[in-house]
Amino acid sequence: MDRKRSCTLCEGAVMLLLLGHMTTGLEVPLDLPQPPTITHQSPKDYIIDPRENIIIHCEAKGKPHPSFSWTRNGTHFDVEKDSKVIMKPNSGTLVIDISGEKAEAYEGVYQCIARNEHGSALSSNIVIRQSRSPLWSKEKNEPITVQRGMSLVLQCRPPAGLPPPIIFWMDNNFQRLPQNSRVSQALNGDLYFSNVLMEDNRSDYICYARFPHTQTIQQKQPITVNVLDIEAMNDTVLAAFLNGSDFWGDSPSGERAPTFMHPTGTHSTTMVLKGDTLELECIADGLPTPDISWTKVVGELPSGRFSFHNFQKTLKITEVTEEDGGDYRCLAKNRLGNNHHTITVAVRAAPFWISAPQNLILAPKETGMLTCRVGGNPTPKVTWSVNGIPIENSHKDPSRKIEDGVIILSDVQTGSSAVYQCNASNEYGYLLANAFVSVLAEPPRVLTPPNHVYSVITNRRALLDCASFGSPLPKITWFKDSQSILDGDSYIIHKNGTLEISVAQSLNSGKYTCMASNNLGNKENHVYLEVKEPTRILTQPGYNVVHRNSMAVFECKVKHDPTLFPSMIWLKDNGELPDDPRFELGPDSLTIRDVTEDDEGTYTCIRNTTLDHDSASATLRVVEKPDPPTDLELTDQRERSVRLTWTPGDENNSPINLFLIQYEDSLHEPGVWHNMTSVSGTSTTSQLDLSPYVYYSFRVLALNDVGPSEPSAPSRQYRTNPAQPDMNPSDVEVIGTSPDSMTITWRELTGLEANGPGLQYKVSWRMKDADRWTSLTLANVSQYMVTGTPTFELYEVTVQAVNDYGPGPRPEVVLGYSGEDLPTVAPENIKVSIQNGTVAEVRWEAVPLSTVQGRLKGYKVSYWKMRSLHKQDSEPEKPQVLIFSGNETEVRLPGLHPYSQYALNIRAFNGKGDGPTSSDRQFETPEGVPGPPTHLKVRNLNLDSLILEWAPPLEDNGHLTGYLLKYQSFNTTDELGPIKEVTLPANETSITLDNLKYSTRYKFYLNAMTVKGSGPAVTEEAVTIMDEAMTNKQVDIATQGWFIGLMCAIALLILVLLIVCFIKRNKGGKYPVKEKEDAHQDPEIQPMKEDDGTFGEYSDTEDHKPLKGSRTPSNGTVKKDDSDDSLVDYGEGGDGQFNEDGSFIGQYSGKKEKDTAEGNESSEAPSPVNAMNSFV
Repeated sequence: MDRKRSCTLCEGAVMLLLLGHMTTGLEVPLDLPQPPTITHQSPKDYIIDPRENIIIHCEAKGKPHPSFSWTRNGTHFDVEKDSKVIMKPNSGTLVIDISGEKAEAYEGVYQCIARNEHGSALSSNIVIRQSRSPLWSKEKNEPITVQRGMSLVLQCRPPAGLPPPIIFWMDNNFQRLPQNSRVSQALNGDLYFSNVLMEDNRSDYICYARFPHTQTIQQKQPITVNVLDIEAMNDTVLAAFLNGSDFWGDSPSGERAPTFMHPTGTHSTTMVLKGDTLELECIADGLPTPDISWTKVVGELPSGRFSFHNFQKTLKITEVTEEDGGDYRCLAKNRLGNNHHTITVAVRAAPFWISAPQNLILAPKETGMLTCRVGGNPTPKVTWSVNGIPIENSHKDPSRKIEDGVIILSDVQTGSSAVYQCNASNEYGYLLANAFVSVLAEPPRVLTPPNHVYSVITNRRALLDCASFGSPLPKITWFKDSQSILDGDSYIIHKNGTLEISVAQSLNSGKYTCMASNNLGNKENHVYLEVKEPTRILTQPGYNVVHRNSMAVFECKVKHDPTLFPSMIWLKDNGELPDDPRFELGPDSLTIRDVTEDDEGTYTCIRNTTLDHDSASATLRVVEKPDPPTDLELTDQRERSVRLTWTPGDENNSPINLFLIQYEDSLHEPGVWHNMTSVSGTSTTSQLDLSPYVYYSFRVLALNDVGPSEPSAPSRQYRTNPAQPDMNPSDVEVIGTSPDSMTITWRELTGLEANGPGLQYKVSWRMKDADRWTSLTLANVSQYMVTGTPTFELYEVTVQAVNDYGPGPRPEVVLGYSGEDLPTVAPENIKVSIQNGTVAEVRWEAVPLSTVQGRLKGYKVSYWKMRSLHKQDSEPEKPQVLIFSGNETEVRLPGLHPYSQYALNIRAFNGKGDGPTSSDRQFETPEGVPGPPTHLKVRNLNLDSLILEWAPPLEDNGHLTGYLLKYQSFNTTDELGPIKEVTLPANETSITLDNLKYSTRYKFYLNAMTVKGSGPAVTEEAVTIMDEAMTNKQVDIATQGWFIGLMCAIALLILVLLIVCFIKRNKGGKYPVKEKEDAHQDPEIQPMKEDDGTFGEYSDTEDHKPLKGSRTPSNGTVKKDDSDDSLVDYGEGGDGQFNEDGSFIGQYSGKKEKDTAEGNESSEAPSPVNAMNSFV
C-alpha cells in the first residue's frame, strides 16, 4: 500500500501566514492622519479590447481620504473636459466610454496621483494599447514541387498582432496536420520537413493564426506540395509536371548527413530576461531523419527547470537566472554523420527590487531612513521624488539628506509628513515604489482582536499575533500565565510582535498576554492557545485484489482530537469518485459493489479537520480469468510434428501461469477435446508431437490464479498421413478358463494409436519351448479363446498390431498357463498332537504336484466338535474351516473346547476348486478349568447370617471337584476387610454363612474347580440387617397418644400463663414469677423489653427504676444470670424439641437443680420462654 501523509497544504498555509507576519509593511490605523497609499492599480502594460469600455484602476487610502488626478503622456489629463471619461466617486478609477469613438484615441501612458494634506502618492506608468488582429494580406501561393527525400519549409508569416497570435497548421477538414520528428512546426510558426516523403503530397497545407485577446482566427491561403520521385519518371512526364510550379531541390534525393535548417550556420546568439522562459530551437534536415540532442558547453542543464519539446528540437528553461547564460550546443545525428550548432545565450535583467522602500512612522525628534536598492542588467538608474516632484526640485528640508541613494531623516518635526517615490529604470523596464513618512505621536494600541483563540496541532508551529501601532514604535513583551517570555529556543518573538512557538506541545496551551509599550503608555491584549491532538488514520485502506463483479471494501478509521470533527473525502486517481450508486460511503469505509475493470485505480482517503488532515492511499486491482488466446497459426509442418503459435489474450491483471493446448481428432472422436500439453505463461509457441492418421484441430486455454480462460477458436485442421502402427496392444494376459482351453486378452489400440486404416491384431501362441507357433488375425476384439489345450500347460503368447500399411513392432512374449482341473488326491498321514484343552496341532503330507492339475493354492482344514466327554450334547457342532497356504503342512487349531471329542479332514484346492477330502481323523481334548457358576444369589438376610445359592457352570470342561467361596466386608469408602475362604463339595449349590456383623456390606466371590484348577468367579454383594433393639429405640415418639395429650396440655398451660401475665401487668401488680423471685431474694432479674414482646421486670411505683431490657440471643436460648428461677423451672423438661412433623418431643421432669453446668442452655433445646415469645 502506498502510504501518503500529506500536510503540504497545512504547512504551506502556515508558511504564508508567517511570511505575512514578517513582510507586511507597517499599517497605520485609518483613524490616524496619514499620507496616501496606492492600494490598487491597473497593470503597467494594459492591452484593451476595442469592443469594450476602457477601465483604468487607481485606488488609494489615507487620512484624510485622498483626491485623485491623472497625467497622460506626461501632461495633466483633464478628466472633466472629456465627456467620454468619468472618474468613480471617492476613487481614482477612470471609465472611458469608447462607443462611437476609436480606441486608438485613448492609447498612451497614464499615471494616477493620489493627494491629501500629508503628501502625494503616484501609480506606475500604465501603458494603454489596443489589441489588434489584422487580416492576412491577399496572396496567391504557387504550388511547390519538391523531390522526394529533400527538405522543405512552408512559411506562415502571419500579420503582426497585439498580442502576437498563436500559430497552428490544419487541413481543409480543420484537422491538425500530424507532426513528428520529421515534420514539425518551428517557434515562428513555419512548418519544417527534414525530408519529404510521397505521403506529404497534398494541396491543403493551411496556416492558422489565433489572436487570443479578440478570440479571432485568421487563415492563410492553402499551400499545395507536389512530391516527385524523379527516378521513376521519364523526361516528358517530368517536364509536364514541373510546368508552372516552384521546384525545390536540384540535387539527388539520396541519403545524406544532417545540416541545420534553423538556425543556419554553426553559431547564433539570443538574449533572454531574468525570470522569463528561454526557448532554444534547432531544426535539421537529413535522410534518414536526424535525432536532436542538447548539452550546455560549460556546466549542466539546470536541474528541475529544463524540458524538451517538439520532438527534442526545442529546449525550454523556465525562471531564467544569470547562471543560465552561456553556450548551448544542439547535435543533429543520423547514421551518415552528425552536425552541431552552438547558441550563445545572454541573460539581461529588467530592474528588480533588492530592498524596496518601506513606510516610515516617526515620532517628533526621531531619526529614520528610506532605502531603495535595486538590481538589473544593465545597472538601473535610481532617482528619488517627494510627493511626485524630483527631490532635487523640491523644497529644502534641513532634516533630510541623501547618502549613497539612502534618504536619512533626523530630528523630524510634526507636519513634515510626505510621500517619497523611488524610480529605478534601464532599457528593459522600470520600477516605482511609494513610501510615506508620517510624523506623529501616538500611544500604543494593539490591533489584534482581544481574547482571540488560536488552535494548532501538536508538534506544529504556533504563531500568536500581536499587531500593534504607536509612535514611537511600541516594544512588544509577551507573558504566559503572568510569567515573562524571553526570546529563546522554545519561543521566537518576531519584529512585528508575533510570538512563534516552533514545536507546540500540550503544555503550551493556555492564556498569553502581549504588552505594547512606548514612552506614551502601555496596552496589553490577551489571546489563548489550544494545542490539539493530530488527526491520524489508524486503519488504512489496504491493497485490494478482487474479482470482477465482486465487492471491494476500503477502510479508513481515524483518531483525532475530540474537539475536532474530521470530514472524509475519497478520491479516485486524485479526482472525484464516479457518480455511481455502486460506490457506497460509510462512516469509516468505502464499498464498491459489482466491481468492473473501470474501477481500477488508486483510492485515497482524506480525513480533514479545520486544522490538519491525514491521507492514505491504496490501489484496487480487478482480476479476472484471462481472455482466450487468438491468432492460432501452424508452422514448421512435418510428418510427425507441427509448431503451434498464438497471441495471448488480456491477462486481466493476473499474470498467465501456463497455456494448456488441447486437440480434437475429428476422424476418430469428433467433438471430443483432449489435453495434449502445457507450456509456461511466458511462451507463445510450442512444438507438438503428432501421431499418424489423425485429423488434428488445436485450441489453447490460458490459466492464471483466477482460473482458465475460455478456449481459443480452433486452429485450422492439420491431417497426418497413415503409417504402420508404432505400438502393440498392452495388458496382454493368458487366462485358463477350462481344463482344455485358455483365453488371451489385451487392451485395444485407440484410433490415435492405430496410425492407419484396417487395424487388426495378430494373435500367436505355442507351448513353452515348442517350435511351432499358431497364429490368427482378428479385428475389433480384445480377446480370443484357444481350445483343445492340455490341462495346465505353460504357453507363450504374442499380440501384434497390423494395419493396411504394415505390422507394428515385434511384440513381447507373454507367458501363461492353460486351464486347470480339480486336484485328484487328498492329503495323507494326518497326525494330531494335543497341546492343551483348547489347542491342537495337525500335520500331514503334501499332495504330489502332479496330482494338483493346476497351481496349488493351499489346503482347507475342516474340524468340528462331536460331543462333550462329560455330558451328552444334543448334536454335533457345525464344522469350522481353516485355509492354509500350499507350502504349509503343520498348523494349529485354536478355540477348542476342553474335555471334548473332535473330528477333522483336509483337502487340497487350486484355481479350479477343491480336491477330494481325506478320511476323518478323530481326537479328544483334555480337561480344562470350568466356566463361572451360572448364577449366585443371596437370600434370608439376618443380623449376622445369610444364605448363598448358586447353579453349576454351563461349561464344566471336565469333572467338577468342588467350589471355592471367598468373601469380605467393605464400607462406603471401599475399604476392604480380610478375605475368608470356604471350600465346598461339587454337589453343593447353597451355603449358610453365620457370625456375620449386622448392618455390614459383604462381597462374595464363587469359583468352580476341576483338576486343572479354578475357573472364573461370579460375584455378588449383600448387606446384613440392623439390630432390632436399635430399631425399637428409634420408634417415632410423635406418634404415641400420650405424647400428643401431653403437648396439648402444655399448650393450654402456656396460653393461661400469657393471659394472667397481661392482666397482672395492666393492673400494676406483680407476676407470680416476680413473687417467686422475691422469695428467692434474687438480686437481679434479666428484664425483657416491651417493644419486642419479651418479658420485662415490673417495678413498684415507689422504686421508679427504669426497666432493663434485653433481647433473646440469636440462637434462640435464654441465658441465666445469678438466678436460674424462670418459667423453665415450671416446665417438665428442657430437652424438648420439635420433630419433623412439628410435634414437640422430649423428656419432662421436675424443677431443675441449680447446676452451673446446666445453666448454659443448648441452642438445640429451646425453652418454653422462647416458645412463648413466638406466640407473642
